[in-house]
Amino acid sequence: MPNDSTQNGNNAVDRGRLRVDVTSEINSYPVADAVVSISYTGEPGRPLEQLSTNSSGQTETIDLATPPLEYSLNPSVESQPYSEYTLSISAPGFETMNISGAEILPDVTAIQNVRLRPLDQAGQQEVFVIPAHTLYGNYPPKIPEEEIKPTNETGEIVLSRVVVPEYIVVHDGSPSDSTAQNYYVKYRDYIKNVASSEIYATWPQNTIRANVLAIMSFTLNRVYTEWYRNRGYDFTITSSTAFDHKWIPQRNYFDTISVIVDELFASYLSRPNVRQPIFTQYCDGRRVTCPNWLSQWGSKSLGDQGYSAIEIIRYYYGDSMYINNAQEVSGVPSSWPGYLLENGSSGEKVRQIQEQLNVVAGAYPAIPKIAADGIYGPATSEAVRIFQSVFGLPQTGTVDYRTWYKISEIYVAVSRIAELS
Repeated sequence: MPNDSTQNGNNAVDRGRLRVDVTSEINSYPVADAVVSISYTGEPGRPLEQLSTNSSGQTETIDLATPPLEYSLNPSVESQPYSEYTLSISAPGFETMNISGAEILPDVTAIQNVRLRPLDQAGQQEVFVIPAHTLYGNYPPKIPEEEIKPTNETGEIVLSRVVVPEYIVVHDGSPSDSTAQNYYVKYRDYIKNVASSEIYATWPQNTIRANVLAIMSFTLNRVYTEWYRNRGYDFTITSSTAFDHKWIPQRNYFDTISVIVDELFASYLSRPNVRQPIFTQYCDGRRVTCPNWLSQWGSKSLGDQGYSAIEIIRYYYGDSMYINNAQEVSGVPSSWPGYLLENGSSGEKVRQIQEQLNVVAGAYPAIPKIAADGIYGPATSEAVRIFQSVFGLPQTGTVDYRTWYKISEIYVAVSRIAELS
């Protein structure tokens, strides 16, 4: 087990958790029997743990040493609030992936998603180095922009309504850096990555909600206005904090952030009589102050005081701001029906979810196959419960909003009906 000090000098007196999920880059199927070796960053030759993945491509969830919880809760503490670990993930027939600097915070679970590339003749390894968190490292502050974009100066709006995209294209650098790589990223995975890079997952739930809403509204404004494409670029958004949000290839995200993104992912922030999502900029509120923008550390303080997410939003952006929902979610077979599917439910929506679960079960054998008869009985409830267990959702055995869209997401991934053109 880990010792009582981390390589960055912090006293590792608390514990965080880590789970690694491994899938194939080619077909999104889980990779069973992958080996995950975990060591302190800075001591990669001294493994602390070695885990293997199950039939769902997942390791067990393990405890790892972290700095004290208060480091991530107090803006005046200068010490690094998370510990850093190096992960090496290998499996027969796949390239080995190494991730240096995976962040573990106390009292929350870090989820490390890994998509392994099939082995080529070179037998090369992929190496990713995770930089410092934005609240701890030094990053350029955001360049101010208007929160409502003019639509008649640099291009035309190509979307007539707000749509949650299936993928966005992230340019991993500043807009003018032609050497930076573009990444196709699932929208929800992008938001989880950004939120885990921009705020601490140990913060109050309503603080996380408010920050996630600001991040999503900012992002959907870039999507809706085709901001970069109207300027001749071939991407949706950048990873530069001066222009957009911090997004980091292969960084882990956290369970407390993941469940909130799954709950809110079709939401954004609006003002009356404005069609586009509001461009909600923000700053840390400690190194950089930003009147009329959300302060990340300030929002943490308001969450501690019991403010709701919308109260935090209005504290910074004004009382006219409200939460809206996108009219369309791209890349799913059909939208959430608007009601809970549970024991006793019946009809075409039940049959659809049963058929999708059976396709998912073909890739994830822990999930039992069921009769697609349109009747929600105990067998369907159990299959849903196991699906929820595998994918980190509350194990209710019922299909709510979050479960509907998670089943749709995994179904689309493993059935390959949403291949990128």
